[in-house]
Amino acid sequence: MSEVFDGYERQYCEISASLSRKCTSAAQLDGEKKKQKVSEIKSGLDEAENLIRKMDLEARSLQPSIKAGLLAKLREYKSDLNNLKSELKRITTPNPNQAAREELLESGMADTLAFSADQRGRLLMSTERLNQSTERIKDSRRTILETEELGVSILQDLHQQRQSLLHAHGTLHGVDDNIGKSRKILTAMTRRMDRNKWIIGGIIIALILAILVILYFKLAH
Repeated sequence: MSEVFDGYERQYCEISASLSRKCTSAAQLDGEKKKQKVSEIKSGLDEAENLIRKMDLEARSLQPSIKAGLLAKLREYKSDLNNLKSELKRITTPNPNQAAREELLESGMADTLAFSADQRGRLLMSTERLNQSTERIKDSRRTILETEELGVSILQDLHQQRQSLLHAHGTLHGVDDNIGKSRKILTAMTRRMDRNKWIIGGIIIALILAILVILYFKLAH
């Protein structure tokens, strides 16, 4: 909701209520007092019309979701202003039949004023409901922003965890490579040890045969 629009709206409601009272009072006056009161009413109508123009400009400069509600309220304010102008016109229109004028004041004017008061009441209720809806929209927007911030935080945590897992995977891959190299080295050492065993065994057998040959020749002589 626009604070500027709210300010114009409050001023208009105050002026409208004041004009309704002045119209009721002017209808019961005559002569110079009536002229003075009518002059005050005309000045007030000009001020009210100027406020409606300002509210219209302000409403059209806002977001579409807010503008629609404000323009609907403006249509009611314009209708209320037209009713006030009609009241002023009836007051200032000459009527030679005093009884008819009094009857008009007592019946038609009273009904019009009652309608205007009821209409202003509905306008105020509509304003209150619109303010409440705006507050709910603001609360929903805050909730959405908080949820979005939480989602961004979770995504950052998941990204960090992914980096940690990739690092651990790289470390394990390096360990696997080292294990493979160690296995190859152990296999080569095992083969070399087997070969050395066969060589040592051959040497031992050769020494035994040599000793047996030497003993044979010694015993033969």
